Amino acid sequence: MWLRDNAPDRQTRSPENGQKLITIGEIPANTTIVAATADGATLTVSFQPENRTIGYDLGWLRRNAYDRPARNGRGWIASRIETWESRSLAAIPEATMETLKADTARLRDWLAAVVRLGFGKVVAGNTKPGALFEVVDLFGYVRETNYGRHFEVRTDANPTNLAFSSVGLQPHTDNPYRDPVPTLQVLYCLENSAEGGENILVDGFRAAERLRADSPDHFEVLSAYCARFRYAGDGSTNLCARRPILELAPDGELTAIRFNNRSLAAVTDVPFERMDAWYAAYRRLGEIVDDPAMQVMVRLEPGACFLLDNTRVLHGRTAYAGSGRRWLQGCYADKDGLLSKLAVLTAVCGRSAE
Repeated sequence: MWLRDNAPDRQTRSPENGQKLITIGEIPANTTIVAATADGATLTVSFQPENRTIGYDLGWLRRNAYDRPARNGRGWIASRIETWESRSLAAIPEATMETLKADTARLRDWLAAVVRLGFGKVVAGNTKPGALFEVVDLFGYVRETNYGRHFEVRTDANPTNLAFSSVGLQPHTDNPYRDPVPTLQVLYCLENSAEGGENILVDGFRAAERLRADSPDHFEVLSAYCARFRYAGDGSTNLCARRPILELAPDGELTAIRFNNRSLAAVTDVPFERMDAWYAAYRRLGEIVDDPAMQVMVRLEPGACFLLDNTRVLHGRTAYAGSGRRWLQGCYADKDGLLSKLAVLTAVCGRSAE
């Protein structure tokens, strides 16, 4: 049935776009294989009762084989991802805006590094308001929110969000109160003459790995129950989402972390007898996030920006002084566009050097 459902012939799949032309209900439930022969790079299979003979690329079959070893328990991480701490991060993936626009192979490698490490840095961009949109234009589209197409990060006497003040911010993921959460964030520096305000980056997946190694029970309770996150910063906005802090796929893959103490609402989905354990685990995860050994400190200069995987990499900042100016602009996008662009460039340019 798997082979028949994945047949590549023109009667099963559109040659123009690769989408299926038949439903599962149109494949006979009593389908059997009556003959199969391999010749070079092709496997030819004959099916009954349809009396159909279809050729399959052996390389495609190997790449899509599903008789694989079992994964390594709850919290396993996809092989394309490399987790890091401050000492293990060899280099920040960095490129100039001019290079990324002009060199498709370099763009491919930079996007691959963003997927692998969860973030990348662009330097030598212009310092005009709205320059951050040029970064998103490299791979996808801006996701508009109640903040608009972008938001300003600078001191505000009456901020609607603490991110718009000069206080230090614990490393966090953005907008955990949205469903779905924005999966990418761009933070672009236009001015930075203030003292302090260094950016802090933490690999949330590495923090989860440490938590699981230190205490599997802590990992389990944060992935087994939903937290609630809420934002109601103005009279026209009241956002709420219900998700676990450590989000796993049904097969146990770690797919996302939501960590934002400022936006955590009252947790009501943890059983009474497990609430102490949940808070102990939450406290321990916070201690790991705040560990200097986990944190990469970077100061953004004008014309530079970060592209962050908001489902994985936590970002924060140290407090900054009132003198001088610090002006960043931020916006959101989504990983589907980035992954699509990377797949297209990989097909055109070949495999990434990353």
